Amino acid sequence: MPIATSYSETANPADLQDIIAGCVRNERSAQEKLYGLFQPRMMLVAYRYLNDHSLAEDAVNNGFLKVFRKIDRFSFQGSFEGWLRKIILRAALDYLKEHERYNDKVVLVEKEEYIRKDHGDRMYYDQLLQLVNTLPQTTKTVFNLSVMDGLQHKEIAELLGMSEGTSKWHLSEGRRILKEKIERLQLNITQ
Repeated sequence: MPIATSYSETANPADLQDIIAGCVRNERSAQEKLYGLFQPRMMLVAYRYLNDHSLAEDAVNNGFLKVFRKIDRFSFQGSFEGWLRKIILRAALDYLKEHERYNDKVVLVEKEEYIRKDHGDRMYYDQLLQLVNTLPQTTKTVFNLSVMDGLQHKEIAELLGMSEGTSKWHLSEGRRILKEKIERLQLNITQ
């Protein structure tokens, strides 16, 4: 059965299917190949949430352990990378849950403010990521889950153990902080 992958330049779907079959049989060489194919991309996912290379590496490795234990559950429906990404994302969020307390009592909801398009267009992606990384940890996590990964507030609330209102507040607060920082940067650039 063919499977979708975004790594067509690295491994064609038939090769990936063979690697997955080897992982199901618990073959060490297949596990190493799978790890080698996807580890760099999964590090980017974990790093967005943990903002520390060694912590992200721990989360990715823990996620891959879960993948190797559950790989027989992959049904070859949809993208393997998407399935893997969800597991790695949850591993990173599990780490955050262990080390961060979320305040369930904050239920403020502001009107969402969006960064003006002209400011965003002039910024480089790396600069924007640097600004996102300066947000408070919970706000950064909610912002990444919503904006970067496209999750809905209900999903974010379940993942992080908070109310939907708290999730909305953190997203709104993140946007407000980023808007202020971008506007300050734009003023410095034009002066």
